[in-house]
Amino acid sequence: MPKIIAIENKNRHIEGALRIKYCDTFFTQLRGLTFRSRLPRDEGLLLAGKRDSRLDSSIHMFFVSFDLSVIWINSDMQVVDKVLARSWRPAYFSKQPAKYVLEIHPERWGDFEIGDGVEFKNV
Repeated sequence: MPKIIAIENKNRHIEGALRIKYCDTFFTQLRGLTFRSRLPRDEGLLLAGKRDSRLDSSIHMFFVSFDLSVIWINSDMQVVDKVLARSWRPAYFSKQPAKYVLEIHPERWGDFEIGDGVEFKNV
């Protein structure tokens, strides 16, 4: 079971805490949010890679039945890209290399902007 972390945006205040599952194994990342019926507004996933990469940080939306705000974060803990990912789409890639992929509720779109610094905290 993935551990739960909190994510702090160092550049702007986020309304309402986010409970994020930290996914750093092949199986937790493969499972992701597939086959879930919904995602609560205060929950999400952080897919942790081994290095900054456009390819390694790509995602798919097959078998995900809802849209997501997807935020890419590099190893310097800076937001490098974001997209509103639509359900059942084949693939999304960051415009810049990233180590982490944050998948959150689409209503949280404005919580992070490109260039923001972030910090992960254990809960």
